[in-house]
Amino acid sequence: MKAKILVVDDEPDLQLLIKQKFRRQIREQQYDFIFAENGEVALRMIAEHPDVDMVLSDINMPEMDGLTLLIKIGEVSPLLKSVIVSAYGDMENIRTAMNRGAFDFVCKPINFQDLELTMEKTLKYVDQLKQTLKAVRENDILRMYVDSSVLQFMTKEAFETSLTSSENIEATVVFMDMCGFTSISEREPADQVVKLINKYFDIMVKEILAHGGLVDKFMGDAIMAVFKGEYHLDRAIEASLAVRNQINGFKEELHTQTEYFPNVSIGINSGEMVSGNIGSATLRRLDYTVIGDAVNVAQRLQNAAGPGQIIVPESAYHKIKEAFQCKLIGEVHLKNKRDAMQIYEVVE
Repeated sequence: MKAKILVVDDEPDLQLLIKQKFRRQIREQQYDFIFAENGEVALRMIAEHPDVDMVLSDINMPEMDGLTLLIKIGEVSPLLKSVIVSAYGDMENIRTAMNRGAFDFVCKPINFQDLELTMEKTLKYVDQLKQTLKAVRENDILRMYVDSSVLQFMTKEAFETSLTSSENIEATVVFMDMCGFTSISEREPADQVVKLINKYFDIMVKEILAHGGLVDKFMGDAIMAVFKGEYHLDRAIEASLAVRNQINGFKEELHTQTEYFPNVSIGINSGEMVSGNIGSATLRRLDYTVIGDAVNVAQRLQNAAGPGQIIVPESAYHKIKEAFQCKLIGEVHLKNKRDAMQIYEVVE
């Protein structure tokens, strides 16, 4: 990939010399040189050419010298690295240049073989900086899309060799769905729909995380969350109650924006499930999730829940009946389940 190099020097002959000494690299598009006669012009060139990779600069120049330019470059472009090329190679100038951010110092008369090695070293360092910055940005973006448990899994030494490994865990799964969202989408402008769903999701996610849960995935207008560890069922229910209360609390706020106030229906179930990467390692498309009958039942319970209802099966009711107020709804036939199931609504 071609590297763009800014040469800052007030000697007219240097420009021609650079082009002659590096004519092969220029012809093969390894280097692209641009020139400035002093620091003031160099700063304008940097503004016009933000893709400059490095600077070769003399010290003694009119209007702005090279040592002052080093300070200015550090202020306007911290990633841009400079090499001082000067006949004034005394220790004081070298130390001043390095302290002001110079990557290296080459003395005149120029040994062009040494200069090229210095340029290669500098460009390699600049590329490493850019790759590091890119990785940081990508990691920040990744955190917006991937749950923290997945990121923790990715840092394990055995990550590459255990992409499809899994484990059996005891946990609670919660499905939260916005009721009547399809109807709202048909009536409301698209931008209002997006704002509304993001507002709901923000409330749901904050409460899930606040109670120690993990957001497994977003599914259209629904969220699947997993609660592991001690008291996972209790924490899942507390998070669900908090979500319902929060949503009820901001309906007044929404009244000025839309006449539609979707409630959330919630299904909760606990049990043994498989946790791990599900998908194709060959295609490098995996989903770090939980699967099993307990997960399927939780989703079926959410489908059976009405607007504003938090539904749990009888097995969960017996575990929480002393801590939460519940009321019996009765027997329901869940999709793809042979036997009817007794279900309860968590009131508070």
